[in-house]
Amino acid sequence: MNKKETINVQGTEVALYSQRKDQYISLTDMAKFKNSEIPATVISHWMSTVFSVNFMGIWEKMNNPNFNLTGFSEVKNANGRLVMTPKRWVELTNAIGKHKRIAYQARTSAGRAVGATQQRCHHTNEVANQ
Repeated sequence: MNKKETINVQGTEVALYSQRKDQYISLTDMAKFKNSEIPATVISHWMSTVFSVNFMGIWEKMNNPNFNLTGFSEVKNANGRLVMTPKRWVELTNAIGKHKRIAYQARTSAGRAVGATQQRCHHTNEVANQ
């Protein structure tokens, strides 16, 4: 990544990355707000909901000409409990909206629009369930 900046969201530092014209927000940092010890589990739970899978599929269809619709259909129509990770999502669908950044510590990032929308959807679901 070429440029990194951070924002503070409710006391949690969240990294923003820019590479050429693409912008990414750290889902790992956002997930640390919910569980600072194992944020990967929080990300997997977000990605495993029907709402997130549908949203990510729509986003990829609109922004990724190489999106694997067959792989997406397999994910969407899977029997039983869906357990999705960023790596699995990319492998099955050829997704571009999420990516894994390998550095000192693995970090999952999403295009700024994907991450922000998922966070709003997650927050809305929490409010509705209270």
